[in-house]
Amino acid sequence: MEQRHLGRTGLRVSRIGLGTLTWGRDTGEHDAADQLKVFWDAGGTLVDTADVYGGGDAEYLLGQLVERLVPRRDLVIATKAGSVPDPDRRFNGSRGHLLAALDASLERLGTDYVDLWQVHAFDPGTPLDETLQALDIAVSSGRARYAGVSNFCGWQLAKAATWQLAAPGLRTRLASTQMEYSLLQRGVEREVLPAAIDLGVGLLPSSPLGRGVLTGKYRTSTPVDSRGASEHLAGFVEPYLDDAASRIVDAVATAADGLATTTLQVALAWVRDRPGVVAPIVGARNAQQLRAALSVEALSLDPPIWCLWVTFGKTKKCLVTCDDGSS
Repeated sequence: MEQRHLGRTGLRVSRIGLGTLTWGRDTGEHDAADQLKVFWDAGGTLVDTADVYGGGDAEYLLGQLVERLVPRRDLVIATKAGSVPDPDRRFNGSRGHLLAALDASLERLGTDYVDLWQVHAFDPGTPLDETLQALDIAVSSGRARYAGVSNFCGWQLAKAATWQLAAPGLRTRLASTQMEYSLLQRGVEREVLPAAIDLGVGLLPSSPLGRGVLTGKYRTSTPVDSRGASEHLAGFVEPYLDDAASRIVDAVATAADGLATTTLQVALAWVRDRPGVVAPIVGARNAQQLRAALSVEALSLDPPIWCLWVTFGKTKKCLVTCDDGSS
């Protein structure tokens, strides 16, 4: 698998990342082990998790598999901290909480360091410089090699990245930002992506397949074994099962038919190769699904396919502006 630099840093990661959102809850040890082995065999290196995934079980499961299945040196392990199961305070970006959460993550992962440590979300109740100081301490102490953020809007990302760049050598520059990005969710293109490109921050798209909808599996019904039918994730998928999303999926399917490939491959190749994108994070239910996603490595979309047309009533709207400025 092709490797890319993470933002304006020397860290290189595979251009597809493996997500572990369901590990330890819906994905057991056997399926997780199969996924990690398939991912590594394909040349994948970036594995993304968080301290709240599965209540910590995702990190613990990953820690049990590393070394036993895959050498630690071959993986770029990324985790997050800051989300808390508190209805009164969903995010805690305080220095004390973040550093304590990092230590707990390292223990669950069974490692002395993580390659990329990310603030899971912006905390309006904590001064931003305090949150960012936790990243500096984590890197300077060797507990994290690189730092990033997740779910920061445009101004939040710009403020954080600029603050870190203001004192080179003393503060750790942001290597990455993680946000949802797909043909069904393109809000990052308004402010987040331009800010990331300008500031040298690499984008790690989450849910690059539109929460599974861009695979085409929901075109006629909701499969009983899908996330859309899951007790935990049905509400996560439901917003992308409307008519507008359906028309976009149909347009992607039309492009896929013309290329003799799948809707999954077209949708994933599209987001993978957008400017500013480093590595979409793909979550799979099993190794078979993961293999289907990793097969996108052989696909590159020609310029005409970048402009996928979808019909809205009697009008047509282009889903993306081409690199040459046409639309």
